[in-house]
Amino acid sequence: MKTAPVAAVGAMALALVTAGAGYWLGQRVPARDVLSAAAPAASAPSAPKARKLLYYRNPMGLSDTSPTPKKDPMGMDYIAVFEGEDEAGSASSDSTPHVSLSTEKIQKLGVRTEAAQARSLQRQVRAAGRIEPDERRLFAIAPKFEGYVERLHVNVTGQAVTKGQPLFEVYSPDLVSAQREYAIAAQGQESLKGAGDAARMSMSQLAQSALARLRNWDISEAQIKALAQSGETRRTVSFLSPVSGVVMEKKAVQGMRFMPGDALYQVADLSSVWVIADVFEQDISLVKSGQKARVLINAYPDKAFSGQVTYVYPTLKAETRTVQVRVELANPGLLLKPGMFAQVELATPARTAQITVPVSAVIDSGTRQVVLVQQGAGRFEPREVKLGERNDDHVQVLQGVKEGELVVVAANFLIDAESNLKAAIGGFGAAPAAPASVPAAAKAAGHQAQGTVDSVDAQAGTVTLSHGPVANLKWPAMTMDFRIANASLTSALKPGAKVEVEFVERQPGEWVITAVKPAASAAH
Repeated sequence: MKTAPVAAVGAMALALVTAGAGYWLGQRVPARDVLSAAAPAASAPSAPKARKLLYYRNPMGLSDTSPTPKKDPMGMDYIAVFEGEDEAGSASSDSTPHVSLSTEKIQKLGVRTEAAQARSLQRQVRAAGRIEPDERRLFAIAPKFEGYVERLHVNVTGQAVTKGQPLFEVYSPDLVSAQREYAIAAQGQESLKGAGDAARMSMSQLAQSALARLRNWDISEAQIKALAQSGETRRTVSFLSPVSGVVMEKKAVQGMRFMPGDALYQVADLSSVWVIADVFEQDISLVKSGQKARVLINAYPDKAFSGQVTYVYPTLKAETRTVQVRVELANPGLLLKPGMFAQVELATPARTAQITVPVSAVIDSGTRQVVLVQQGAGRFEPREVKLGERNDDHVQVLQGVKEGELVVVAANFLIDAESNLKAAIGGFGAAPAAPASVPAAAKAAGHQAQGTVDSVDAQAGTVTLSHGPVANLKWPAMTMDFRIANASLTSALKPGAKVEVEFVERQPGEWVITAVKPAASAAH
């Protein structure tokens, strides 16, 4: 039979075809692909590695944790925290310190955020000041000769006077002699009209000399004219007010003797006054002459007076580190009295737009300033910032916050208290600690005890419990007070009831019951 040779020939042909195909693939496919195809098991991904469970944390953000699954007093499940995750349950991708709060906690605290924006800050310089008379409107009445005060027409300090009103009358022997000399010279000049030129010239010079003497003594032109017409000397001469105003000072007393140069009266025109404001050293660069000013007076809280900066004094008071600034303003109705205190507000021109945040967003510790930047739902990053100029509502951020980032503007101090922000801020500049696996028994903050309720104070939120030993705290049986985490727990805490409780140490020495159920012995 020929069957065997035919089978042998077919097998030989199949071997040749296979060898050819192998040669062709060797030429067309790279060696690394062939190796990959030959060993698919070596490149297959390995099975995911199981994460290590650390503990379960309170869903409300409280500090208590548990080594086993449990519920909080509100019935919410505790959240598992695995190695490599932060407290919020998300994988830690960076070492930036942050604060995490639950949504309900954020709502309870009233947390509100606002985006950092570029805006032009228009500052207002505020300074305390006082009303003073305009020095250019002060007038002193001081006779230039020796004499006596014969009579006072204005005898009260603070009295209002008009221009030309008599203030007082004086008697002076020198003044009487000067008047007589002028009167004689004037009469002689009249009688020598027909005489020679030399005689008339001599008498005219004598009259002019006597007249100049009277004028130098501030005798008014009306009095001189009356003297020239009548030729009679007067025993007393009246001194008139040079301006309409108020008598600020009166030293004249009837009958007193005065010497040349003694200031007997001082009169001030108060239709315009000055405000001398004390501007702090750091603000003086913002104040310029010609700047508009708004003046507030405590005596008139419903009024605002408008003025203008007329002078910035060139010296600084070392005691107060302030520079005096003069503001001039009108005084209609004489409402502004010298000596009144004033609050001066100076509006400065707006500068170029800068990144700003609300003033309420800044937590100032005295040594540095921090803002809370929202990084996501319930996640806040405390960030140190460098501040610049500020106004009443906003402050410039020179470094630390970018435009558009959300910063906490309300309840940031409550977040500090609720979430131990100080500990997070303390991490600035320190190397982040690597997450370590701590035994659950050492990290667990929840404890269990069984006992009898002695008394409940619902208003204070406390309960007195006589409980048995607590092994993990090494407590013996004793009676002590606990706080109640939630008012709903009081329904199970009745005096005399035997209960099993779970409690945590919220802060040193403060033990809080977080869960209550009837004791096993009482249930049967």
